[in-house]
Amino acid sequence: MSRRPPQELFLSHSSRDHGFATWLALRLRAHGVPVWYSATHLKGAQQWQQEIGRALRRCDWFLVVLSPHSVRSMWVERELSFALGQPRYRRRIVPLLLKPCRYQRLNWALSNYQVVDFTGARGACLDGLLRTWGLAVNPAD
Repeated sequence: MSRRPPQELFLSHSSRDHGFATWLALRLRAHGVPVWYSATHLKGAQQWQQEIGRALRRCDWFLVVLSPHSVRSMWVERELSFALGQPRYRRRIVPLLLKPCRYQRLNWALSNYQVVDFTGARGACLDGLLRTWGLAVNPAD
């Protein structure tokens, strides 16, 4: 994987994992990683499907939160399928395992990616994720 930090990371997740996704977006931003995250970027009266599409076309990294909820999410599946088909996301897709699940059901290609395991202590897991881009955890985390 490239060690260059994202110019903007697309955070794909199930709405049922909202609490974790919010925590993760805040932690990543605190470490200088710009995150496109639906809860903070979608505003009332927007055509949200169009906004998601624009973000997917603009971002240079894609992170998918894997859980039993996301494996069943039609929108996570669509976002991941789009990312897998885009040359600019080549070697820039990060599967993050939040909870044990059969994530290959979401897309068979995920078995080709190194999964970042977040089933343990969040601080250590965050450190592992940040190392993807050559970053280190802030002492306050």
